[in-house]
Amino acid sequence: MSRNRSLGAISALSLTALALAGCASPDAAATDSADGGGTAGTGPSTITLYTSEPQEKIDELVAAFAEQQPEITVEVFRAGTGDLTARIAAEEKSGEIGADLLLAADAGTFENYAERDLLLEYRSPEAEAIDQDLVDPEHFYVGTRLLPTVIAINTNVVSDAPGSWQDLTDPAYSGKIAMPNPDVSGAAAYNAAVWLYEPALGPEWLEALAANEPLIAESNGPVSQAVADGSRPVGIVVDSLVRDLAAAGSPIAAVYPEEGVPFVSQPVGIFAGTDEPEAAKLFVDFLISQEGQEIAASQSYLPVRDDVDSPAGAPALADITLLKPDLQTIRDSQAEAVETFNGLFQ
Repeated sequence: MSRNRSLGAISALSLTALALAGCASPDAAATDSADGGGTAGTGPSTITLYTSEPQEKIDELVAAFAEQQPEITVEVFRAGTGDLTARIAAEEKSGEIGADLLLAADAGTFENYAERDLLLEYRSPEAEAIDQDLVDPEHFYVGTRLLPTVIAINTNVVSDAPGSWQDLTDPAYSGKIAMPNPDVSGAAAYNAAVWLYEPALGPEWLEALAANEPLIAESNGPVSQAVADGSRPVGIVVDSLVRDLAAAGSPIAAVYPEEGVPFVSQPVGIFAGTDEPEAAKLFVDFLISQEGQEIAASQSYLPVRDDVDSPAGAPALADITLLKPDLQTIRDSQAEAVETFNGLFQ
């Protein structure tokens, strides 16, 4: 099978597709052998989820799912994306993946798993209602939320906010920037490749940014905290964390750089070796259902359905410029990009 598709066809935001998704007929999904039309009525079962979601957020989702499907128990193993992919690689080598589902990372990661026949094909009936650019055309995974990476500033410290990625190379920001480690954060690894191959940025920009000696924190969480407490008043971080901290009263705001923002769609997929495919399908359905997306929006994420409002404080999707590189290029270059990043920043 061919898995060489552009990010614009898989995980880029298409407002036209978003507007038209609700017009698609559910009948096609209902007749597909991989769909979820017959999953209702699943008996008592337990499924294991690997995820990089913050613990309190995944706990909320699992609790809401349990109210809807009380006979299904969801056991969660939570870790950073880098740790999850290492765990899955070790388990793949041993011959048995220890989870039923994965909720983490980006489309490229799931493309790699699909190529190795690690994922189960599943066309969720709920997928008809979301942005079709976030649905794998071969139905091995589906995006569950939009996670743009932005510039965060401490509003008590930074009076003249940077408006672009290029602004961060100004020597005035030396020693003031924090950003996540791409060896731990899947979004950061993806971003490294996007920045490296973005014509407006590229290696020269990365080198100039490195000259400002940013703090490389373990993940997005510590980056946002460093901005909020002012120890590093400028951060490169996913926007949902900025909204979380601002809502809690921290002096922090997000800037969407004029060149555009890289983003991941936090896909979910079912491992092909699952012993509980029907229960796993129900969990996928729930994540991208209206209820699941309302929870995502309440957790500061940009939803993937047009019948769910964006969270308070988030800009309109039409006002965000999204960087949409070729997915195959990102897949082919991500390891090298992370190595380049580490050579410059660590």
